[in-house]
Amino acid sequence: MDTNSDNASALADLAEAIGLSLPNDIIEATVAGEDLTIIVQRPSIVKVLKFLRDDSNCQFTQLVDICGVDFPEREERFEVVYHLLSMNHNLRLRLKVFASEETPVPSAAAAFSCADWFEREIWDMYGVFFSDHPDLRRILTDYGFDGHPQRKDFPLTGYVEVRYDESQKRVIYEPVKLTQDFRTFDFMSPWEGAEHAHQQMLPGDEKATQDG
Repeated sequence: MDTNSDNASALADLAEAIGLSLPNDIIEATVAGEDLTIIVQRPSIVKVLKFLRDDSNCQFTQLVDICGVDFPEREERFEVVYHLLSMNHNLRLRLKVFASEETPVPSAAAAFSCADWFEREIWDMYGVFFSDHPDLRRILTDYGFDGHPQRKDFPLTGYVEVRYDESQKRVIYEPVKLTQDFRTFDFMSPWEGAEHAHQQMLPGDEKATQDG
């Protein structure tokens, strides 16, 4: 029996059923291989999550993860991606909503309590605001951190560095200072290389023949 084909067929039927049940909430549903991806109207995300959780044909009772993706060139630059698992039907499903820096996404904590920490992480890393979240604050970066480090326009060096100041007996924040210049490495080996096929010299072998 071709399990992959059966799963793909089940997902295609499920996508059609969800589209018929939520015609005003679903923008697009696509099946690629064994992946069902549904793009949802942003204001409808909680309604859709509750439907997928409670409907007998769905029973996606496990919210596995929520993550963010940044596309700076888009008007709505962020994708918020929800991964769901139906243990009863052995199916997985992916939901997506789009958001900009100014448009809040309704919190999924009312449908899945585990969304609390997932959404805090996305807020911390990307700056996506989740309305009606019970405790939206940073979770990975330090207190007073400036910016959202997984945005593609965030500098790799960050803006500040943290160190413990012995004289003040506390941790202090300072502007980033790159104290080490880029080095100019000499990759030519000072040692004589091994004998090579056809007695061909490798770069650096000539150093071994230099006097002094």
